[in-house]
This record gives sequence, C-alpha cells and structure tokens, in this order.
Amino acid sequence: MAVLLRGIFVGLLCAGVVHAIGQASCVAFQSSASTFPIVSKGKATNILVSPDDWPGVQRAAFDLASDIQQVTGVKPTLTNITVSSSTLSSDLRGTTSAIIIGTLGKSSLIDQIVNNTKLDVSSVQGQWESFLSKEVENPLPGIQSAYVIIGADKRGTIYSIYDHSEQFGQSPWYWWADVPTTQHSELFVTSSGCSHASPAVKYRGLFLNDEQPALQNWAMVRFTNGTGAALTGSPFNHFFYTKVFELLLRLKANYLWPAQWSSAFGVDDLQNQPLADWYGIVMGTSHEEPMMRSIPVEWNLFGVGPWDYSSNKANIYPFWVEGAERAKPYEGIFTVGMRGDGDLPLSEGQDISLLEQIVDDQRTILSTVFNETDVTTIPQMWCLYQEVEGFYDDGMRVADDITLLWTDDTWGNIRRYPLPSELNRTGGAGVYYHYDLVGPPRDYKWITSTQLPKVYEQMSLAIEREATRIWILNVGDLKPYEMSIEFFMTYGWDPTIWNADNVNSFVVSWAQREFDFTSAQASQVADLIATVTRHNSRNKPELWNATTYSLTDYREAELVLQDLQNASTVATNLYNSVSSAMKPAFFQLVQHPVQASFTLANMWIAAGINNLRASQARLSTNDYADQVESLFTQDWNLETEYHTILNGKWDHMMDQTHVMYYYWQQPMTDTMPPISRVQPQKQALPGVMRISPEGTLAAWPGDNPNQCSQGYNCPPFTMTFDSFVPFGNRYIDVGAGGPAPFTFTASSNVSWLQLSPAKGSISPSQPEQRVFVSVDWSQLPEGVAFATITFDATATGQPLLSVPVSFVANKTVVPDDFHGFVEGDGGVSIEAAHTDRNTTVDGISWVELPGYGRTVSGITPWPRGYQNYTAGSGASVEYDFFTFNTVDDAGNVTITTYMAPTLNGLGSGQPVAISLQVDDQAPQTTYFIPLAAPGMEPPIWDSFVANSIVPVINSFVAPPGAHTLTVWMVEPSVIVEKIVIDTGGVRSTYLGPPESIRV
Repeated sequence: MAVLLRGIFVGLLCAGVVHAIGQASCVAFQSSASTFPIVSKGKATNILVSPDDWPGVQRAAFDLASDIQQVTGVKPTLTNITVSSSTLSSDLRGTTSAIIIGTLGKSSLIDQIVNNTKLDVSSVQGQWESFLSKEVENPLPGIQSAYVIIGADKRGTIYSIYDHSEQFGQSPWYWWADVPTTQHSELFVTSSGCSHASPAVKYRGLFLNDEQPALQNWAMVRFTNGTGAALTGSPFNHFFYTKVFELLLRLKANYLWPAQWSSAFGVDDLQNQPLADWYGIVMGTSHEEPMMRSIPVEWNLFGVGPWDYSSNKANIYPFWVEGAERAKPYEGIFTVGMRGDGDLPLSEGQDISLLEQIVDDQRTILSTVFNETDVTTIPQMWCLYQEVEGFYDDGMRVADDITLLWTDDTWGNIRRYPLPSELNRTGGAGVYYHYDLVGPPRDYKWITSTQLPKVYEQMSLAIEREATRIWILNVGDLKPYEMSIEFFMTYGWDPTIWNADNVNSFVVSWAQREFDFTSAQASQVADLIATVTRHNSRNKPELWNATTYSLTDYREAELVLQDLQNASTVATNLYNSVSSAMKPAFFQLVQHPVQASFTLANMWIAAGINNLRASQARLSTNDYADQVESLFTQDWNLETEYHTILNGKWDHMMDQTHVMYYYWQQPMTDTMPPISRVQPQKQALPGVMRISPEGTLAAWPGDNPNQCSQGYNCPPFTMTFDSFVPFGNRYIDVGAGGPAPFTFTASSNVSWLQLSPAKGSISPSQPEQRVFVSVDWSQLPEGVAFATITFDATATGQPLLSVPVSFVANKTVVPDDFHGFVEGDGGVSIEAAHTDRNTTVDGISWVELPGYGRTVSGITPWPRGYQNYTAGSGASVEYDFFTFNTVDDAGNVTITTYMAPTLNGLGSGQPVAISLQVDDQAPQTTYFIPLAAPGMEPPIWDSFVANSIVPVINSFVAPPGAHTLTVWMVEPSVIVEKIVIDTGGVRSTYLGPPESIRV
C-alpha cells in the first residue's frame, strides 16, 4: 500500500493479562524477586492511610481494599493511622510490611516517609494529578518494607489507587455495566511500581444530557421512591451521582456537567455539591447555564421576570450571586456568558457589547463572592457554542484567563481550533464534543453510533492545536456509550501512546479486560464494534428508512445486511461462550448493540423489499410483510431483554424511541414501517411468473412504470455486463405472481452464457428463486456480444408463459503493461487508501485512518499543522485507472470525491479544500464547504452530516485509455474516503459503487 502506515502497537498485553488501558503495568500474579505481595498464600497486606488526607483519598482506599477482596477473596485491613517518628501505634505492632497511600503535602504519613527515606518525589511534586508508586525499604519505624502510593494532589492519589484496582482485575464498569471481577488467588505489584505525569488534558469530563426518557426514567426507579425531588421531581439525587462520581474517577476523569432535564444539581439534593467535592469531582454547568445555576429549571423556580439581561439585570444579577455563593466552598469551573432561555440563541438585539458587560458583571460577582482581588485564580469557561462562536468571530473577546471552549457541530465535527495567535492565552482552550444529540437534522441517542477512528482524528487535532484545558463529552444517558466514553477519557489522559494505526488495539485490550477473552476473541469483539459503529455512523439509525440503501443496484442493501448478519452470528457465538456471570456485561456492551442494530436495519430493508415486491406484483410481498412485523416485535423483545436482565437493574435504560421519525424530534412511540400486502389468492394479471432482473425496479411480463418512460408496451429488459464487473455475475429473480405453483427453465441462445440454476420450482411456500448469469469470457472476442435469456414457466391448467431478457456482454481488455483500477459496470470506484504513489512535501504525506468513515478508511495529510498549499504544490497521492467509455461519449468523465464532513478549524482565512488533477490537465480546486454566517453551518450541512459524507464533483477530459488521477493537498484536516469516476454508467446509491477490479 502506497499510503504511509505508522504501525506502532501499544504494548498493553502481557502474558495474557490486560493491564490498565493506557497505563504501564506494575501488577503481577506470581511472586518474584522484584515483586511486593498484595495478597499471597491467603494473607493480605495491610493498607495504611493518614486521617488528615483528603476524604476522597480515604474513600478510594476503602474501594481498593474492597476491590482486592473481590479479586482474591481476601480483604486487607484498612487503617487510618498517625505514626510518630519513633514508634508504631499499638494496633500495628508486628506489622512488617504495608501498603501506604497518601497525598504529598496533605498526608502526614506520606510526608514522614519522604523525610525518613529521602524518597525522590521530584517527578510528581507540584504536578497536576500525577502519581508514583514503588516499594520503599524501612519507610517507618517497625515497617521493613512498604509499597507506597503517592499522589501529587488529591486526584493524583485517587487515580493511582484506581489504576491499581483496574490492573488487579476490577473493571471501571463493574457497576455501570456489571463486568465481573477477574479472579486471582495471588496478587503482587512490581517493586518499581507505576507512575504517571500530569495528564495531557487538565479537565476531562462528561455531560449528562437529553436524559429523558431513558436515564431519568431508570433513575426514578433505581434511586427514588418514584416521586423524585420536592421542587423538580428529578431523580438525580446523591445516590445516583455518587455512582457517577466513582465511575468518573475510575476512568481518570475529573469534571461533570450534571443532568439538566427538569433537574437542578444544587437544588434536587443538597448533598450533591458537597459530595462531588468530597469525592474529588470538579463541577461545572453546561454551555447555556452560567454561574453554576441550572437554566431554565432554577430560573423557572426562583427567577423573576424574563431571562433578558438588557431588561432584567436587577433580578438576574442576584440570581448569579446566589449561584456563586452556593458553589464557593467547592472545586468548580464557572461557565460565563449567556444564551437565551431553553438553550436558544439570545433574542434579536442582544449584541456583543451586552455580552461583554455580562461577562464583566459575572467576574465582578466572582471577585466579590470569593473576596478575591485576582479573579484569574477562579477557573472560568466561555463555551463558543453555535451563535456564541459567531460573537467571537465578530470580535467579542474575554479575559485571557477564561478558557475558550470550542465546540463540534453536535455531530462530532469540531468547528474551530485555536489559531497560533490564540495559543498564549493563560486560560487556554478546550473542546465540547457530542456522542449524543437532540436536534436537527435528527436526534441520535438510542444506541452507539460514534466511530473511534473519527474520535481519534478529531481529538488528536485538539491535542496538536493545544485545545487541552477542558474536554467535555455529551453522553446523553451515559449508557450505551461505555466503551466510547472510556476511549475519550483514556486518550485525554495520555494521547502519546495512541495513533491512527492502533486505535483498534484499544478495543482489543478493552474486550480482554472486560470479558477475560483470548486475543483472538477480543479481536472478534473489536471487529464487531467496528462493524456496528461504521454502520450506525454512516447513517444514524434514527435516519434510516426503507430505501436508505439501494435495493436494486450494486447489491448494496444485501451487502449491508450480510455484514450485520455476520456480526450477529459472531456476537451470538461469543455470547453463548461466556459464563452466566459474564452474560449481562457482554449483552450490554456487545450483544445488544449488535443485535439491535441488525434487527432495525433488517426491518427497514425488509420493508423496502416489501414495498418493491408489491409494485412488482410478487407473492413474496407478503413474506416480507411478515418479516417486518416479526422484526418489529424482535426490536421490542431486545429492549425488554435489556430491561429485565439482573432482575430489572437497567429497566427503562432503552426507553428511547427510534423507529419512524417524522422530523428531527424523537417520535412519541415506535411505529412499524409501512408495509403492503398482495392478495394471496389472486393471480397477477400477466400470469404465474414474475421476472425481476438486477438493476431495475421493474418486473416482467405486464406493465410497470419502472419498465420504460411510457409505462406500458415496454420492451424486454436489457441487462449489460462487462469483464470487470466486481461481482463477476448478474442475477435475475424468478418470482410467484400468485398462488399457483409452477416450474421454470432458464435458457439462452448462446454457449458462452451460464445460468445457475437453470431450472426450479416456485410455490407459495417458496415464492422466489434467484438465477445467476455469468459469462465464459474465453469464448468471446474483444468487444460486444448479444444474447437472449428466456424464462419459461409451466403451471397446471395454464398456457406456457415465456419471458425474454436481453443480455449484452462487453469483453473489455486492458494492455498487459497497465497496472491500476479498471472501469467496470460504467465507472471506476477506488477506496482512497489504495493509492499507487504517495508524494511527501515538507514532511507531509497522506496517511490512512484505518476504519474511518463509511466503507473502508480515509486518508488525510499528516502531520497536520497550519500549512496550506496552492494546487499542485502540496503532498499528493496518485491513482492509475483505465477507461473504455466517457459520459455521453463526449470525451469527459465525472469524478466524485467522497470527503468526510470536516469543518473549517483554522478560521475564515483557510476554508477546507481539495484539488484534483487528471493527467497533465490543470488541477481543479474545490472549497467544498459553503460559506456560512459566523457561528453557523451552511444550510446544506444537515445533508452532509446526515449522510456522513460531502460529495465533491469535478469533470475532466479523459478519452478511453490509461490515466492518472492526482489528489493534491491544499488545506490540512481534509479526509478523502472514496473516489468514483463515472464514465457514463454509475448509478446513484448511498455508498457508491463497490471498489473496481485492480490489475
């Protein structure tokens, strides 16, 4: 492959044991000269924590003891202890070894060890959320050896604790996805221990959003008596949130925007805020909720007058003061700025000067409430969401210490990154990203639909362009995005170990950790996840309809369905292979996403075939109607199975409706796709047999509007075929036109045509048969040959029914010395990664993003900086292709380049662009994202993200023969997925033609 591959596989697997994903291992399961015992021969080493350490550290230490017990069956003693400089406490006399946990500068126990042993802690001291662990000799009087776990700060210690738990065998998802603990009778750590510097991204968090109906209904059952909070009715109390806090910390996250649907974090339960701080979670509020107040819930409860600062400052200002006062005791990031009521843009007339006054007033509030002359010490964030980015583009600025939170388009395409001129801001920059959405062009929040290669590509740009102060991820109901959430947090924790070529290894490691799978089984899981997310991201399930995929051309719908059918089979085999204890976790994390996606796709495609068969007067219409009804029931049964596992632990978590959207908003109930039925007792007017060739909606004999423009008295169908059609054959369906059974024969008037099968029987119980047509090219000279295929039907009591199909075979031949892609079936289709040459300029070349996009992968210029080039001067890739035809025989071809929908991340001066060149003709440059108002996407953007592609169309002179297509880099951050060269016969389908034959 000409595209440069950067194959660096992360060493996460060792001797069949999965370490903490994204973290070096320091755990062993057998003793050696360089290990320290955690549990050995049925005895656990005591855990010591200083009582003056952070409460969150002490709580995490309790979890560690519990995790060790779940792994080994032996529970260590956990003791809060202060040790004098000369003696041990009486309850620890006789202890010769210990696990000692604490925070530098906070734990008197750890500080004494550092003083006693002169332990070098310079690598972590003063470093945000960093940690080290190692065996230390004679750390305290009477203790000969200790394994010390030291954090530079509160969360550094907590992360080190949970890092060890994960390596011991406790998944971060043990509660949220019911992953069983991996058992080990012996448990050791290496004497050298584990360490980690500060994470790449300072604040890494989740946003619980759009949480009705699933998360809210589930929490109401799980955590309340069914009534919810007194003022709001919200179920999101401290019992719920402490489960979220622990999960965040186990994932090495630290930041949370709380649920907001009819909820108010600081009002619903007065323990929410103090417990967040107690656990170690930094709280914030969303892009539309300034100053730690829930909008619109708290304003509706306590506000007076309109949510309009220009006319109602007198009431809004003290409302914000109360929010700051309430949050003052706790660690948090204040959202500044203002949007309209209900997550809407500010009303007309709310201009930049007003917004600048709002931010100034908010900073005055912070200075006053915190009694702080230097307000820059109080973390603040301004989220540049939708029209707010427009204000920034129009010149609005805030103080340098306020973090600029750039956003995606709500479909995973980041709108803007910091420019070189913005990199020196003391507040830095961050990214608000979506896995879930309520909004146009369609809600998507039912099931996992985000590809990890895309997340990697977008967030690696955030790393490269220093948007690393805050990463916040909209996860809707949290489930069922478990694995994708973990990748986002793991990447933000340490991006240096990940690249485009090893993203898949993350899933392999994750599957081994979660399910104790072999590497082969884990690789199967990685393939399943890739299949499901590719399918669900190329067109969100909420956008599917009966004709999303072509039912007639390129076997598109069949291949899509076969891909999912194969995934279903593999997932079911794996599900059946795991223990009963493991089945709930595997069902939630793998089996349900696969089966639910397959069921829904199968139902939609069956509905499409049902409607097509009805128009063709085929009896099998009714079989497909039955199939749709059965699959609609199966969809419900899968939802019910999810809700009833583990005695209903996850009841309501799959409440989200997902079938038959009518506009962007979710339907109020799932509705079965429309189906038709034919009268099963009545024969079609033209007779017992229906002939439906590949490549047409029509059927013969009789009249059909799809046969020809006239719609009646149309000639037989003409089927064309050439020697470079990728499938190597065509097919013709023979179907029942009513209840009468019949036999058929298929014959041709030439010897070079093969039909398989050449005969068969059709009846109501077997209402259709597919006949494949292939050509023995060795019998034909170069050029065009003609044949007729005749289908004869014999039915009792009826005359012989004979239906002809015309067949044109075109034997195309390329020169022996040509190497490249060859026209077949009316065009040339090329997966972008399959280049013939790749040219590097200024150290930049095109690289593959494996698994990215709708079909195979994408390619993009790498490394990605700020450089742009004139057409013909940048890095390039080349494709050799050979054609036999041109569009309308006019000497031209039309080239459609399938581009990923990437937005202009470099400001208005560098819109994304691509340049194409055929042979030595002048390159054609296309700026393929139309201009839009500041903070907005162009109107066509909804179509781009709905289809997950931007088609770029160019026309070139290209007479029949050999040619070279060159794709030139103009701007960075463009991604090419596929190239289709139309020579006059390419048909319109969702994914485009399958890749052409390459010689």
